[in-house]
Amino acid sequence: MSVVGFDIGNENCVIAAVKQRGIDVLLNDESKRETPSVVCFGEKQRFLGAAGAASATMNPKSTISQVKRLIGRNFTDPNVQNELKMFPFETSGGQDGGILIRLKYLGETCTFTPVQIMAMLFSHLKEVAEKNLEMPVADCVIGIPSYFTDLQRRAYLNAATIAGLKSLRLMHDCTATALSYGIYKTDFSNAGPTYIAFVDIGHCDIQVSIVSFEAGHMRVLSHAFDSNLGGRDFDEVLFSYFATQFKENYKIDVYSNVRACIRLRAACEKLKKVLSANAEAPLHIECLMDEKDVKGFIKREEFERLASELLERICVPCKKALADSGIPVGKIHSVELVGSGSRIPSITKLLASLFGREPSRTLNASECVAHGCALQCAMLSPVFRVREYEIGPFPGSINENTRIKVKVQLNLHGIVAIESAMLMEDHVDDYVRMDYAHPEVDKMEVDTASFSSTKLANGDEDDVTMHAMSSDPSADGITRNRACQRLEIPVTENIYGGMTEAELSEAKEKEFQLAQRDKLVEQAKNQKNALESFVYETRNKLFNTYRSFASDPEKEGISRSLQETEEWLYEDGDDETENTYTSKMQDLRKLVDPIENRYKDAEARAQAKRDLLNSIVDYRKSVDSRPTEDRELIINECNKAEHWLRERTQQQDSLPKNANPVLWSWEIKRRTEELNSICKQITERKSSPQNSEDKKGPDLQV
Repeated sequence: MSVVGFDIGNENCVIAAVKQRGIDVLLNDESKRETPSVVCFGEKQRFLGAAGAASATMNPKSTISQVKRLIGRNFTDPNVQNELKMFPFETSGGQDGGILIRLKYLGETCTFTPVQIMAMLFSHLKEVAEKNLEMPVADCVIGIPSYFTDLQRRAYLNAATIAGLKSLRLMHDCTATALSYGIYKTDFSNAGPTYIAFVDIGHCDIQVSIVSFEAGHMRVLSHAFDSNLGGRDFDEVLFSYFATQFKENYKIDVYSNVRACIRLRAACEKLKKVLSANAEAPLHIECLMDEKDVKGFIKREEFERLASELLERICVPCKKALADSGIPVGKIHSVELVGSGSRIPSITKLLASLFGREPSRTLNASECVAHGCALQCAMLSPVFRVREYEIGPFPGSINENTRIKVKVQLNLHGIVAIESAMLMEDHVDDYVRMDYAHPEVDKMEVDTASFSSTKLANGDEDDVTMHAMSSDPSADGITRNRACQRLEIPVTENIYGGMTEAELSEAKEKEFQLAQRDKLVEQAKNQKNALESFVYETRNKLFNTYRSFASDPEKEGISRSLQETEEWLYEDGDDETENTYTSKMQDLRKLVDPIENRYKDAEARAQAKRDLLNSIVDYRKSVDSRPTEDRELIINECNKAEHWLRERTQQQDSLPKNANPVLWSWEIKRRTEELNSICKQITERKSSPQNSEDKKGPDLQV
């Protein structure tokens, strides 16, 4: 069982796996290190990851991306409503206040929650990991933003569970980055902590952490963020700029066309990367909409002017992280800049001015979170041994004067859970002391307070524990003891907006059914492609490679069947089951296999004849040193084999190539094995007595 780390980005995902020699980033089916965070619903199957991104333009209203921005959030949230305006798919509010995604699939209107969509993405990433590692994958650590709420964290865990993953921890992105940075560093100063600022500018957010490092130890001092500022906002600046230009110059409204919006946003993202390395960049899109080709141009300084408000906002979380950490900016040893949106030169200049030093790019900007998650997974999993490295928590405080004592646990995922609750009640007990004359009874103490208190415990006397604290004797014979009554309060957890066990089980079953359908459709598609390839390849071979090995009637019959199959594929057979395509393939194979066997056996027969003749020559050469009897036996066997081969070869050569052979290669191979076996028996039989005599030791003389 392997352990992996997942960085679920808003735009792309990265998978890192722990291996004996270190950590590797796994490649997807297109041999790329990043997999698009996209789920697309086609007419008959889902397309996930890279396949989903490729199908997005053809199926814009059934393509879900940036689901990270929707998971665990309320539909009526104003920020969510702003997000939804950017997406082409339809949404609505759920009964619990969450988000429902509506789309067409298999001819019906289907409804999915963001958790289900995220589970589909997790399933795809799990499949990619298992294909790369060639072993099952279950244990994982998942990177999440530090600003995720309790409900969002639970939603991630539910999505992972639906996908068959066991999340050992939900890890903050900057914490994972800091871990991947610090665990390999050996040059930290012994004089005191080394303070590093990590600035992660992602596709949709910016996160900043101040972390102190010492040898074998790191401590996260502060987190700060802007959850609505990232690389996509800079893309949107370019999008708005060119959309306005195209409306003026080409009289087209890009906002009115979903496909045009998708294509222009993709082009603006590429343009932004070009501007990172060049002072100016052109833009050209063929047939954007209304059959019009569009062109544009922008300089970097103009882009920076348009994005000036965004650049100013980057300073806010940086200053807050410094303030919360209590570390002066002069003590920051290094500023590590990561994230997909960190490559804009003006951002680098801004951070250099703010921190008083040039930002470093020690880490891989796109892979550091996945690396850190994989490292943490190895630490938590018993499968790997990793050198000790304790990640420091935030300090906490406890109020001991509360009337209700609640035991709260903040687990590794950052999720709060109430383990128990206890009512702590201070009260005075009256004990009446009565003296009796009976010799066996000196005194009796009667508790007059416990009965009514017990009623508060829902009739369960075992829930009540009495502890005497102090005694106050009085002149009236009544002793008053101060006591603390501890009453266990039943705790039930009800997460508004979360998934119940029944809903989680139902989601698992639905994901399994969808995955099975995808598998069946993919298998049918593969079998259809195989049948189509077989038709084309066989037609070509029939009049070239197989030409001499097929008779004219066979050629005519096979050609006719191939033509009929081809026409069927593009008409009635365009959408059939795997079994139907397999049956068609088997029908063609029955016609083609005899010809293919003749062709293949002709080559194999020639090689088998050479092998048998070589064996005969070798045995004839080796008999010169053998006894006469052995020599005669071996030569006799060689002569018989040679005679058999000559006779059968003559029979075969008398037949045309398009006739079934009378001498098959397997017959010659079997005759070679028989010759080898007989000759081996002859040589071993005669050598055994001699060998036994040689093994006797010398005579001993006493």
